[in-house]
Amino acid sequence: MKNIIFTNPHRKKHFDFFNGMNHPHFNISANVEITGLLPYLKSRKLPITPSIVYLIARAANEIPEFRWRIRGQEVVEHETVRPSFTVPTEEATVFSFCTVPYHTQSAHFIKSAVAQMEAMHKSPSCEDEEGMDDYLFLSAFPWVSFTGMQHAMHYHPGDSVPRISWGKFFDQQDKTFMPVSVQAHHAVVDGSHMGRYFELLEEMTKCPDDFLK
Repeated sequence: MKNIIFTNPHRKKHFDFFNGMNHPHFNISANVEITGLLPYLKSRKLPITPSIVYLIARAANEIPEFRWRIRGQEVVEHETVRPSFTVPTEEATVFSFCTVPYHTQSAHFIKSAVAQMEAMHKSPSCEDEEGMDDYLFLSAFPWVSFTGMQHAMHYHPGDSVPRISWGKFFDQQDKTFMPVSVQAHHAVVDGSHMGRYFELLEEMTKCPDDFLK
């Protein structure tokens, strides 16, 4: 982890401007093509949810600003950030959080995710580690091919952990798409970073053999 120092005056003003807002998050929803991803996962018997979580987390980890976190008036950059995603449980109709350490090796990550999902299915938890902000908050919404999303969160003070959701797959003109929503703190993540995130994610879902090895 390292501290981020804004040496450019305009970048510092940008940070101060959005960090002073009551609602500093912005949200972009878009459809990501996954036409080749689902057959790829099926042919290799890879589980869908852990594989999608891996790709979503990998795209975020490859963009430094998605690893930036605000602590008061300071900004830190984590070396990696961990996906904490929702899974169904045996205990109730509500979900459990499932946090898995990020690993660049997809096989390692997916194996860990499957084990942790099974554990949370039987012993659910809605608690984060106190004082930790090296998360990505992820959630699946498989019932609807949504066109927008708004997440519950604290705004005073607002945290800077990105929220990423994916929805029900749908077919259109011989292609398969997955709606994806990304919510981030505007003081650290700008539109160009958000655009780069969607570009990276779609590159991964279109060419899974290059990333799920």
